[in-house]
Amino acid sequence: MKIDFLYLNEADMIEAGVLDAAGCIETMRDTLSLFGKKDFLLGGPKGDEHGLQMNFPQKSDIEGFPLDDGPDRRFMAMPAYLGGRFHIAGQKYYGSNSHNSELNLPRSILMVTLSDVDTGAPKAIMSANLLSAMRTGAMPAMAASYLANKSSKVLSLIGPGVINKCALMCFMEVLPDIETIKIRGSSSKSKTAFAMKEFIEEKYPQVKEIIICDSLEEACRDADVVSEAMSVTKQDMEEFHLEWFKKGAAVFSMGSFLYRQYDEFLNTTMVVDNYGMYEKYLSNFIARGPVDEFGNKREWCIMGIHFVHLVKTGQAKREEVINLCDIVNGTARGRTSEDEIVMCSIGGMPLEDLSWGFDCYRKALEKGIGTKLNLWKEPYMK
Repeated sequence: MKIDFLYLNEADMIEAGVLDAAGCIETMRDTLSLFGKKDFLLGGPKGDEHGLQMNFPQKSDIEGFPLDDGPDRRFMAMPAYLGGRFHIAGQKYYGSNSHNSELNLPRSILMVTLSDVDTGAPKAIMSANLLSAMRTGAMPAMAASYLANKSSKVLSLIGPGVINKCALMCFMEVLPDIETIKIRGSSSKSKTAFAMKEFIEEKYPQVKEIIICDSLEEACRDADVVSEAMSVTKQDMEEFHLEWFKKGAAVFSMGSFLYRQYDEFLNTTMVVDNYGMYEKYLSNFIARGPVDEFGNKREWCIMGIHFVHLVKTGQAKREEVINLCDIVNGTARGRTSEDEIVMCSIGGMPLEDLSWGFDCYRKALEKGIGTKLNLWKEPYMK
């Protein structure tokens, strides 16, 4: 049996609508709805793991061995199946190295494969840097449609990289009254912060004020919506404090959220995209021990792990950590008052890459985009 598949490079993906913010938000809504209905599979023996990650050591006696000498140095394979209107299997795969910037490359280089659920044959292989960034940015915006105050006017972008650029595009779809945007980069002279400012000025002329902040505290104070998407080393992380957030703020974390006074989260509404994923993260963290290979204290810095820790230590009940999918499916309430502070952890799942990849693939087929490649006309061995 002949097998052909579609190859979509980055230009093809753009033509197929990968940057369609409104469309991606609705696809994420569909995805979380199916997740809540258990119409999915992830990897691992229980079908609930984020993926298989290969981490490099911080030191090695082997000459030339790759080392973990920067943030996010890893390879990762993330298989999944998503049902409903998608009914697709596949995998997101990528390698990541912060030193890629020296080569004028993105830190991570990603690909997504879509496969036939029954035969396993490839249906599409696609460039996925933009795909992954858009689905990541669309998730907090989709969540904001339930969790942010509708009158929100001040948006804070903490970490002005690609992820928050895509998040901005999506937030502007669901929060049309945003008129002030605060930006926090690595410093007040951050090149990416100024690039974000220029992007906003060009794309969103309705925004009245753009502030490049000198500190994390300045970025958080007075913001109605906070979008955190930092990528920094542990030693460079700044600690958040609940007192910085105004009443009614909605805080979305997609990256690093260092917070040591865990019990203060009990005064907020805690929301997660996948509670089980953070349970695994905490379990793996504990298994690796309290110090790193150099004897330095290890701390977790993912918002969802803070929530799981509160439950595991008996300080919070499991039902006090709300599943975003239950809000989407109408079985749990999101924001219940204008004054509550909502903290929402968005870790991301390969289900989101599959769903947005699938919709881009379908659009590519409709428009005749991409390159058809042949796997075989007949398998040489059967």
